[in-house]
Amino acid sequence: MAHFLRETDFSPEQTASILDLAADLKANRGRPFDSPIQGTSWGLVFAKSSTRTRVSFEVGLHELGANPIYLEQRSLQVERGESLADTAEVLSRYLHGLIVRCHGHEVVEAFAEYGTVPVINALTDFLHPCQIYSDAFTLSERWGDGTDRLGSLAGRKIAFFGDCSSNMAHSWILGAAHFGMRISLAGPAAFKPRPEIDQALSDAGLPSEYHFTTDPKEAARDAEMLYTDVFVSMGREAEGAARLEKMRPYGVTMDLLEVAKSDACFMHCLPAHLGEEVDADVFNSPQSIVYDQAENRLHVQKAILVALASAKPVLA
Repeated sequence: MAHFLRETDFSPEQTASILDLAADLKANRGRPFDSPIQGTSWGLVFAKSSTRTRVSFEVGLHELGANPIYLEQRSLQVERGESLADTAEVLSRYLHGLIVRCHGHEVVEAFAEYGTVPVINALTDFLHPCQIYSDAFTLSERWGDGTDRLGSLAGRKIAFFGDCSSNMAHSWILGAAHFGMRISLAGPAAFKPRPEIDQALSDAGLPSEYHFTTDPKEAARDAEMLYTDVFVSMGREAEGAARLEKMRPYGVTMDLLEVAKSDACFMHCLPAHLGEEVDADVFNSPQSIVYDQAENRLHVQKAILVALASAKPVLA
């Protein structure tokens, strides 16, 4: 049973095919095609609030001819003590696939272990692979000519700023290694990448070659893309004031952007808090491609759904 829980769950060859298929689906949106998940039903089990993830998956499933069923976790019996194993087993009897957005990564792993249908990680506290694949596709649009999307990423340097122990930082570390990119991360020493990401790299047979520094300008130097995320993630609101004070030096400003390559772009997975992790003039600048990456969640996730169904749609 194929699942997409980590960036490395697809081989480089499969990843390249997903990026190519996403481009086809984007270019031909609205045209009829034979979808391998036509008539199926997929459950969206969400323990965290969402705008882009929920809407892009629901619309994508509709466009692939499938039926999305939104299941807020607090409305399920698992909130009253039913085991994840029983929940996964029962939902697998009704549904053809599960899209899970939760806190602990062990939750999405449990759904994959105990269920009998494909499971997609729609975000955990450890990783956010759907976002990273969408971001990679967005960069391939900017840097490539469409002939070798994965190859257009190879060797490129990207930089991440802020909480480098977050799911987005971890996903970019794993994703960069998988895509053949170089990554530098800058943040407070107490927020460096966690040892679990080194284990994930090792499990995938990838080297731990990312660079972490407490100097944001060092990370930005020669970078072709600058990335940040909110400084106070969901579930960390009680630490808000203390976190913001520690993270303040790592906000992406025009001064920081100028340290990077002259044609560097800015990305953010959204939602953004202007004046905190990024200044408004960076967010709204011509170098910002945040809305492109948000749009591409739809097309890339459709391609991931198709890939898990082990067939490509035939465009009419």
